[in-house]
Amino acid sequence: MATQSPFSSFETFLQEFKFPLTPPAWVIEESQRRMVLLVNHVLMQEPQANSRLARQAGRHIRVQWGPLVFPITITPAGLLELTADPVDADLTLTLTETSPWPLVQALLQGGKPAVRVEGDVQLAGEVNWLIDHVRWDIEADVARLLGDVPAHLLVQNCRNLAQALRSFVDRRASAAKAGAAPEGRA
Repeated sequence: MATQSPFSSFETFLQEFKFPLTPPAWVIEESQRRMVLLVNHVLMQEPQANSRLARQAGRHIRVQWGPLVFPITITPAGLLELTADPVDADLTLTLTETSPWPLVQALLQGGKPAVRVEGDVQLAGEVNWLIDHVRWDIEADVARLLGDVPAHLLVQNCRNLAQALRSFVDRRASAAKAGAAPEGRA
């Protein structure tokens, strides 16, 4: 006898969620500024990434997901800067999935979300290289605050949690593909 997951109504809500409301402009702008700071922090730890981006200095990239637009410009130092939305960006990356749940599923499964790419092919290649090769060494950053051993334990526990979430999502996806309700426990 198959039992229904207690998360099924929450999952249905997330699948049907289509941005009925947009957050206030100041929330969007502040979130974008924080994201640029984080990405620049990660880029500064990878000299090859900086040199690859420095060759594209002054180029404009526009990332869009539904009504949310994330306009950035590449600086001469090989970092990113939040700018006003360019009229004609050199590269436009549009996330094609409108619901957040499939995006979260793709990321938890280690994949990339579906993206429509328009614009400069060379710049798109550099962005793709960054996505494939640059990783945040979060353990090193946490170690600066807490020390090596606590940082290692904390990051390892977070990885275990992420793996458990991945396996849960995989089980749910395979059960959905099979057309049956997931079995027993979550």
